[in-house]
Amino acid sequence: MAQPVIRPRRDDDLPSCVRALATAYQADRYPAYWPSEPERWLAPPELLGAWVAVAGPEVLGHVALARAGSVIAAAVGLPGDQLAAVARLFVGVSARRRGLAGALLDRAAQAAREGGRRPVLEVESGAEGAIALYERAGWQLVTTATANWLAPTGQPAVVHTYLGPA
Repeated sequence: MAQPVIRPRRDDDLPSCVRALATAYQADRYPAYWPSEPERWLAPPELLGAWVAVAGPEVLGHVALARAGSVIAAAVGLPGDQLAAVARLFVGVSARRRGLAGALLDRAAQAAREGGRRPVLEVESGAEGAIALYERAGWQLVTTATANWLAPTGQPAVVHTYLGPA
């Protein structure tokens, strides 16, 4: 396999992104519920940017950066216009254990800082691998709260909010 490259996501990447997302969903239940329109889920209206890890034409992983909403801003105690939320981070199962998730996380956090914003993210408490990645990368747990949606277990989701390195 060719050496992976991280680059800005293009519209024509979305079908390959959905294929990689499907493998992450099957392995990890991420996202917690399969979106009815996965391409739209990957490109929400609050999007600031998105990047993919690719080897040749195939997308191996994905990350997005979005405007932070009022809930996440309140959780970290900073105005929303000073934050950028890392979202939609996943690596397809066949491309794992190559450092791609960390590289994608770093790219999104760098873009947030370049835009004068502090990177922030939310993660469901059951995503132990993701939580370990964030903590290894120096992200700081700010708060934990019960979300207004149900985890796949049927119980209210518990969400951790992390603030990225400055």
